[in-house]
Amino acid sequence: MDYQELIHTIESKRRFGNLPGVTISRKLLAAAGNPQEGLAFIHIAGTNGKGSAAAFLHAVLTESGIHAGLFTSPHLTDFRERIRTGKGWIPKQDAARLGKFLLDLDIGVQPTMFDYCLAMALLYFKEQRCTLAVLETGLGGRLDATNAVGVPLVSIITKIGYDHMEVLGDTLSEIAGEKAGILKKGTRAVFSVQEPEAFETLKQRCDSLKIPFCTVDGTKIVPLESGFCYPDEQAYRMEMPGAYQRENALAAILAARELMELGYPVTEDALHRGIEKTVWKGRMETICKEPYLLIDGAHNSDGVAALAKSLREMFPGEKFHFIMGVLADKDYRKMAEFMLPLAQKVTAVTPKSERALAAEDLAQYFRKHGIPAESRTDLKEALQPFLGKPVRAGTNERTVAFGSLYFIGEIRDILNLC
Repeated sequence: MDYQELIHTIESKRRFGNLPGVTISRKLLAAAGNPQEGLAFIHIAGTNGKGSAAAFLHAVLTESGIHAGLFTSPHLTDFRERIRTGKGWIPKQDAARLGKFLLDLDIGVQPTMFDYCLAMALLYFKEQRCTLAVLETGLGGRLDATNAVGVPLVSIITKIGYDHMEVLGDTLSEIAGEKAGILKKGTRAVFSVQEPEAFETLKQRCDSLKIPFCTVDGTKIVPLESGFCYPDEQAYRMEMPGAYQRENALAAILAARELMELGYPVTEDALHRGIEKTVWKGRMETICKEPYLLIDGAHNSDGVAALAKSLREMFPGEKFHFIMGVLADKDYRKMAEFMLPLAQKVTAVTPKSERALAAEDLAQYFRKHGIPAESRTDLKEALQPFLGKPVRAGTNERTVAFGSLYFIGEIRDILNLC
């Protein structure tokens, strides 16, 4: 089985299993020799920002000379984005070899794609002799496959909001309770900015297990033109724009400081270099400036609210052409509502997914609120101005594309961005 066959086989596996992910992954990891044993972990859960926080922390660890693994999901254009070390993505030959090994195991139940991805990552990190591994949860926390690895050194919970409510619950307290499932006795916790209801649930979990925790205080973040200041910290420079990315960076910084207290060789210089060098594709990413295109993986109402806040901060008083593609199981009306005051016009696109919301349904919502909107079933048509055509003289329109991360991956693929 070559690499492409392996990836096709794994990606064809069911999205959800008959048993919780944590149960299936325990079985799969045991059959694979428990590669997680001997590895130290930082575990990250949250509704929005966990991938960015993971990227910031991994960059800081790498700049500190620590050989660390990074496991995130989903990928945008290449499966190997999910599994990285400081040296880069997992090589194709290693992914094919480890994937075949896992597919050949019989554990009595059928693992999902995510179960296989996690096990492959842990096997690879073990082979690469990683000192630490940064793991991003897939969905929730308590029952997530990543919760099978044991007690992490540090647990980070980024901003909690309303998403996957059919699985996690209808209130912030219920959702936070599921996320808090990664908090185990013996860990240290770091919380990003939270709504009071979510924070209280997280705090109760920590108090009951005697887990020390610290929290990012959003009111003390001072934005700078190319970074931010925070009390008792030297100013940080950042390549990644967006108000919410400052909160994600701070969550990573607080986690790195916990690791420093635990004796890991994280330095102040490495903290600053790592934050400055971090680039997380598909998140507030400027693709081109003439014509202007920015893409962002905001895929739920809280993510879109954060995107809207960042756009107001970056371009005060401006309105935008939005290219939007979302999944039908998301609260697309609430997502669209946040963008109504900022919308000059909208191009709605049907993403390539069985769960996609029809573009015309989305376009009609904007039209009902007085925003010119057209629908497209072909994303490439919506991206024609960015595919080498001459720029119309005098145009100063800014286009912002957002929606599911798979939708953002489609955009990057069409534009031939690796």
